[in-house]
Amino acid sequence: MTVHYPLFKKQDIDAFFALFQNNLANFVVITVTLLGMGFPSSIVFGRVIPGIAVAVIVGNLYYAYMAKRLSSKENRADVTALSYGISTPVMFVFLFGVTAPALALTNDYELAWKIAVAAAFLSGLVEALVSFFGNWVRRHLPRPALLGALAGVAFTFVIGEMLFETFAIPVIGLVTLAIILVGFVAKVALPFRIPTSLFAILAGTILAFALGYESWGTIGEALSNVGFYPMLPTLAPFEGMTYLFGALIGLLAILIPITLYNAIETMNNVDAMAAAGDSYDVRECQAVDGVGTMLGACFGGMFPTTVYIATVGAKEMNAGRGYSLLNAAVFALAAVTGMIAAFSALIPMQAIAPVLVFVGMSMIASTFANNEKKYYPAIVLAMVPYLANYMMTNLNTEAGEVSAGIVPLGEGAMFTAILLGAMTVCLIDKNFFRASMFALIAAFLSFTGFMHASSLAFNAAPDFTVGYVIVAAFLVYIGVKERQSELVLRESTDSGERMAS
Repeated sequence: MTVHYPLFKKQDIDAFFALFQNNLANFVVITVTLLGMGFPSSIVFGRVIPGIAVAVIVGNLYYAYMAKRLSSKENRADVTALSYGISTPVMFVFLFGVTAPALALTNDYELAWKIAVAAAFLSGLVEALVSFFGNWVRRHLPRPALLGALAGVAFTFVIGEMLFETFAIPVIGLVTLAIILVGFVAKVALPFRIPTSLFAILAGTILAFALGYESWGTIGEALSNVGFYPMLPTLAPFEGMTYLFGALIGLLAILIPITLYNAIETMNNVDAMAAAGDSYDVRECQAVDGVGTMLGACFGGMFPTTVYIATVGAKEMNAGRGYSLLNAAVFALAAVTGMIAAFSALIPMQAIAPVLVFVGMSMIASTFANNEKKYYPAIVLAMVPYLANYMMTNLNTEAGEVSAGIVPLGEGAMFTAILLGAMTVCLIDKNFFRASMFALIAAFLSFTGFMHASSLAFNAAPDFTVGYVIVAAFLVYIGVKERQSELVLRESTDSGERMAS
């Protein structure tokens, strides 16, 4: 007997709100940040938002299809579709690590947008290619190092940046943060069973208007952004690629590792869903994320997408595929009509920021929870380069006055974080020869300018290159000595056993 897998059911409503709030928060942060950088509304609302919406629509529809296919294959009606949307940590990297440098170099908003769109397209292409050998990457790259680097992004650009926004207007930010902590940390049900994020955003927005931090004239301004913003294809990814492989080729030092993170995080989230009962093909999911990102870029979107860890929460709500379909429909309508622009004008950043503070907290907590305690030092060390990157990004030339090491540590921070973390993991495991290989990789990346240098060039960071080579030689020496000690100990033990017998 074939079971009926419904297109929509009651449980999809709660799951939809949970996913919608997450994506909405990202859309609002993107909008406010880009407008704050000076990007014109014609680019933000006319190109970026519709482009991102294309990626969100395509991904949600495909994952709903995958859920239907799994339901038919296993003859089950309790299959939950994968949650999908903009990757929050990657979004911050693209805002401050890709778009801001592109704008600083070109001083041209149109050109900076094209470069960011090209970067998103390239990121999607890399993730689609990674789907062919993602398992190999996962096996050979120490997980504490990769997640530690991501925790560094979460600590600086997610928690740090958003907590600063929260405290900018404390009467709104602190109240909203308290609601988030009560709902998500204390796990207390809020009035009328309203989802925590929605309650926090509503409370923060109402406070802003009631206390005069937002004027009632803002409503008219918000409504003035409502209009028709068609989803139009663009050649921007290919026009921007010229600059991405030219003056801004150093951005590849950010794109490649953050894309690898995105692919592996998709893998982890799909694995978590398999543990919850729904087993999807990891490689297909990575390919979907990559293709979705590329399609979004071809319509003006400049942010990669991913499978969310919130999928497990949707599974616990007994959601099906309807919440994904509803999410696709609502974001299509919101993007095309300009409602995203209206929401961005109405909702103060202090009402959204605490939601993302909790996201950052969860990312860091998850990093430690999903790794053995012995690897905590590697995680902490991997977090530090992005603190330097944050200081370098925000202090500009003044960062070098604080310490001469901030700028070189911050340049190529993702590579530095992963490799320092990987070496530390290997040392914890007493795998000195493997640690030396990571040191040699660091030497090569320093020599070519992917790390510790402002641009790609041969012999770009000679001091760091030599330093890493010496470290590699030292680790080989330690490895040889340790192996000799083990042999002596083993021979001594064998000799003792023979004498005893």
